[in-house]
Amino acid sequence: MANKDNRAAPAKIRDRESTRARLIEAVGTLLAREGFTGLGVNAVAREAGVDKVLIYRYFGGLPELIVAFGREGNFWPSINELAGGDVVAFGQLPLAEQLSRLGKNFMAAIRTRPLTQEILAWEMIERNELTVELETIRENTMTNFFEMFFQSADKGPDIAAMGAIIGAGISYLVSRGRKIRYYNGIDLDSEAGWQRLEGAIDTMIQGTFAGAGK
Repeated sequence: MANKDNRAAPAKIRDRESTRARLIEAVGTLLAREGFTGLGVNAVAREAGVDKVLIYRYFGGLPELIVAFGREGNFWPSINELAGGDVVAFGQLPLAEQLSRLGKNFMAAIRTRPLTQEILAWEMIERNELTVELETIRENTMTNFFEMFFQSADKGPDIAAMGAIIGAGISYLVSRGRKIRYYNGIDLDSEAGWQRLEGAIDTMIQGTFAGAGK
């Protein structure tokens, strides 16, 4: 009997983990297909093929499930990804180079996340408790990144404001590129177009710091 119980415990853990993963995946599927208006406890449970009571049992409710999706569903690039995979090496770069790489790493990360692009587009027309949860995750990640690497940059150009403008521009262009090919003559459906945008990030940042005497 003891041996059977010992075997049952890992099976239950695997089943729980599998169900959690299905529910998190279901959130992403619904967001991509229907946006936040189609996201509800019943819809998520139906998409995952489980009883809705498991949402409350494993997460506590829909808002907590959204938080889990934001943290575990590869929704937003991590600090390590934004730093290019090596936070130590990134921290040793000159400030202007850090900002340039951050912009380009962020661009690459968002371009490889079609679901994140869909969510960013939906957030422009829908704001509710659930969009705020994902917004908080994004803000915390980016704020932590800037505090980790740019705290000492308290003189000269406003680093946070520069990051906001560049990040917003990238988010908009990546989201726009899903449906519309050109913006201001830049081909958003070609690698050459995105390389032009990467070059523009370098030019703007290097020009800013050169003008500030950095």
